[in-house]
Amino acid sequence: MYGIGVDIVSIDRIEKSLARDSFLTKVYGKGEIAVFAAEGKPKTNSLAANFAAKEAFSKALGTGVRGFELTEVEILRDDMGKPYFFLSGKAREIAESRNLVFSVSLSHEKDRAIAFVVAQQK
Repeated sequence: MYGIGVDIVSIDRIEKSLARDSFLTKVYGKGEIAVFAAEGKPKTNSLAANFAAKEAFSKALGTGVRGFELTEVEILRDDMGKPYFFLSGKAREIAESRNLVFSVSLSHEKDRAIAFVVAQQK
C-alpha cells in the first residue's frame, strides 16, 4: 500500500457552495457534471461524497490539493454504481509517475458524506 486518505464533509456546506455559479465547474469535472445532469437535479449528497473523495484522494496521494486541479480528479460510477476515479491532466501525470492505482468507497447519511481512498502501487 502506498497511502490512504479519508475525508468527511457536511452536505449542507456543499449545498450552500452550489449557490455560487462557479463552484460546480471549479470543483467537478465534465464527466461528473454530465452524470449529475443526466440524473436531473444534482443530488447534493452525491456531490458531497464526490467532494470528500477528491480530498481523500489528495491525502492518499500524499500531496494535499497541490500540483493538480480538483476537476482533474473525477469520481464516476460503473454500471453497478461502484465509484471509481477517472484522472486527467496533472493528477493523472502524478499518479502515473508514482505507478499508482486507487480504490474509493463513498457513503452518506443524514447531514454528512464520507470517502475512503486507498492508493496502491501497480
